[in-house]
Amino acid sequence: MEPVTITPAGALLLAHAESILDRVAAAEADLAGFRAGRVGRLTIGTFQSVSVEVLPLLLTRLRAERPDISISLVEEDEQANLLRALTAGELDLSFVVAPLADGPWDFIPLADDPFVVISSADEPLTPEGVPVPADALDGLPLIGQSLTACQVLIEDGMRQVGAEPNVVFRTTDNSAVQAMVRSGMAHAVTARLAIDSTDPGIVVRDVDPPIPDRTIGVALPHRHRSPAVDVIVDLARQVCAEVMVSHAPLPA
Repeated sequence: MEPVTITPAGALLLAHAESILDRVAAAEADLAGFRAGRVGRLTIGTFQSVSVEVLPLLLTRLRAERPDISISLVEEDEQANLLRALTAGELDLSFVVAPLADGPWDFIPLADDPFVVISSADEPLTPEGVPVPADALDGLPLIGQSLTACQVLIEDGMRQVGAEPNVVFRTTDNSAVQAMVRSGMAHAVTARLAIDSTDPGIVVRDVDPPIPDRTIGVALPHRHRSPAVDVIVDLARQVCAEVMVSHAPLPA
């Protein structure tokens, strides 16, 4: 029997077939990685304090654990804009502050962030370790944010504990709030996560009775979600827990 040999045309087809099989194998590997949450491209909505305190640590861990997940970020002061972008499919998930209105999204809570009073180190409202009585905030000159979702929570929460807000200056920048307080212009009521606690020019005090905490979480669209979203949510839960512990006050 004569040996079987491949014709020139067969050799040409074989080369194409091998290339196709290699591409199919690569596609199967990519699909398996996608389904396992190992690869993907995500766009995440965020706001200032999360951008400063949570995301740097989250992204560092993500690069170490899941280097094939690509992330882009969109920062917005107005939560309504983040939710509109989520609904439009421009975001895969977004950090938000509860409560959320009903909409085509799910909310997953991550951490409770207390509201505290910051004052110039030269003009503390109370001695170290002593909370500020809520009624002492009534009419007190304050530096505040523009009326974002968080600032509305602050001012509504102050009213709940019997203190009418008296905001003498508003800004969209957390660091500007702290700088104005440091200068002695006024005090501020703000979320603990929004504070640079290493600043020696300010002091931080709790409120008694406390203003209801804000709850930081993520909003996820009802539509089909990439498995990589679950990876981000799990990492965000871990990182938020650690960050909140690091921002907790030391025992008096």
